Amino acid sequence: MTDAIEYFHSLSSPWAYLGGPRLAEIAARYRVPILCRPITVLTENGGVLLRTRPDARQRYHEVELDRWRRHLGMPLNLRPKHYPTDPKPAALVVIAARRAGHDAAALSHAFLRALWAEERDTKDAGVLAAIADAEGLPGAALVAAAAAPEVEAEWTANRAAAIAGGMFGTPNYVWRGVIHWGQDRLDFLERLVAQDTAPAIARGRHW
Repeated sequence: MTDAIEYFHSLSSPWAYLGGPRLAEIAARYRVPILCRPITVLTENGGVLLRTRPDARQRYHEVELDRWRRHLGMPLNLRPKHYPTDPKPAALVVIAARRAGHDAAALSHAFLRALWAEERDTKDAGVLAAIADAEGLPGAALVAAAAAPEVEAEWTANRAAAIAGGMFGTPNYVWRGVIHWGQDRLDFLERLVAQDTAPAIARGRHW
């Protein structure tokens, strides 16, 4: 276990995109780090890819997305131009950013925003580099670093950990071993983080 919010999420998930700003707020409020651990939907544990679901479920998925984008006041295209997509290219860049000491959670959110609100192709290396540049990061260097074997190994390890932990969909926010699946569980995550960090914050401890 770690005193960080482990953030297991797909770089194609609209729910990860919708939850990103609130996750960042929770981490800042309670002075805990976010550990980005990109994954995909885990079919091994019963996860179901959206485009393989029956039409009725896909239509209702759009209804829920519309509700949440309005509730949160966030731009989101219900049928973005470049979705479905392969989340792995963006995920590897996020892992490379984390390994280099950058704010991987902010970069992850920028990639998700690009896919779901800006109609950009996040499988494209040039697009990924440009987005990273706009976040003040060395885009070309991170895209190059994403090809390193140790980055691929971390991607594989993330999926193995998520499968072993019983995860199936994304996003998952894990605090001290407790899984919260879905951005609509962020209130419960915050309660738990607040409960566990209140004594440290009262003492003025910095994380």
